[in-house]
Amino acid sequence: MKYSIIVIGDELLIGQVTDTNSGWIARHFTPYGWDVKSVKVVADDDGEITRAIDEAFEQTDVVLMTGGLGPTKDDITKPTLCRYFGGELVYDEATARNVEQVVAKRHLKLNGYTRAQAMVPSSCRVIQNQVGTAPLMWFEREGKTLVSMPGVPHETKTMMQREVIPQLLKKYSSGIDIEYRTFIVIDIIESALAMMLDDFERNLPDYLHLAYLPQPGIIRLRLSGSLPDSARINADMDRYSKQLHELLGDHIISDQDKTLPEILGDELRKHHLTVSSAESCTGGNIAHVITQIAGSSDYFLGSVVSYANEVKENVLGVSAQDIAVNGVVSEPVVRQMVDGVCRVIGTDCAMSTSGIAGPGGAVPGKPVGTVWMAAKCNDKVVAQCCHLPGDRNRVINRATTEALKLLYKLLRELD
Repeated sequence: MKYSIIVIGDELLIGQVTDTNSGWIARHFTPYGWDVKSVKVVADDDGEITRAIDEAFEQTDVVLMTGGLGPTKDDITKPTLCRYFGGELVYDEATARNVEQVVAKRHLKLNGYTRAQAMVPSSCRVIQNQVGTAPLMWFEREGKTLVSMPGVPHETKTMMQREVIPQLLKKYSSGIDIEYRTFIVIDIIESALAMMLDDFERNLPDYLHLAYLPQPGIIRLRLSGSLPDSARINADMDRYSKQLHELLGDHIISDQDKTLPEILGDELRKHHLTVSSAESCTGGNIAHVITQIAGSSDYFLGSVVSYANEVKENVLGVSAQDIAVNGVVSEPVVRQMVDGVCRVIGTDCAMSTSGIAGPGGAVPGKPVGTVWMAAKCNDKVVAQCCHLPGDRNRVINRATTEALKLLYKLLRELD
């Protein structure tokens, strides 16, 4: 099944806000064999929206639209859709009640603009927004479907999962069984991985496909396929998944579509271990990515952001002499940092980072992007130096990834 995405908003076109909805929608439809034909960002303009819908319907039977449903005058999607599909704006009692309930939960006062959210095109089927005031609107015409959703990412994601995806899958059922497996791969670059899997890919049947989804420090491999025969495709997926494990060995750290912090958390939980972080150049980013995982309180106890040398020395117990002799970006310093944070916070494991994220701060022999990091599990400490490319944010994020990988590999030795 092919579909189109239209994202509406002047703020997206000028870069004031980044569109995250289209990527999220595409990722969540792909497992069902749905392919996005086009993604178009348009202004809050009646003509532009109308042209975008016309073009989308020429290519696909389903159009998913986000944005332009707010209560202010610049949000014109609703009247535009009313003109496009016919009918008139009418007051919907169910939507009014939903708006009142949402506003009450937020302890806000209902005003005229918010109350106007209950005006909806008579040509649509309303799907009540359980987490916002703008209703979702389902339009159908000549066998084609358009679903208009709020632009607020949280609202779009929640209502897509609860209502839109299930209803679309039911309406456009193909009878084809879609299967996919995702493998998280580390410590190999994409080109080397492709060479390693050249024969494997060449021998795949036509209905199975391997996709490379790289990000800094990690590659997600996705094996996908579709057949009317559910038993056959599952058996083949099992067989080829086993071959991937045999070929890649320890390069595969998970055969589930999980993030690195989730994978690390699973290992810590499995071994009943706790973890902390001592961060200099990453500035608390390690703690941030770990605590974004629900349930991370089972194993993550805390962090010391030891940005200043005085904090490294006075809180973590790093030797001032070692800093003077070796520099703050050095192996002795990060080793002492993991020891110190385990002692201060009382954890079994820890990660530490000290580096030069840039754009300034380089010293002879240590250019921007130089990061020393260490990981500790019980009494064992390992350290490594990385030279990471990119701007400040990229260095911080990549250093975070490498520190998590370093601890993961240390935990893997316990198996």
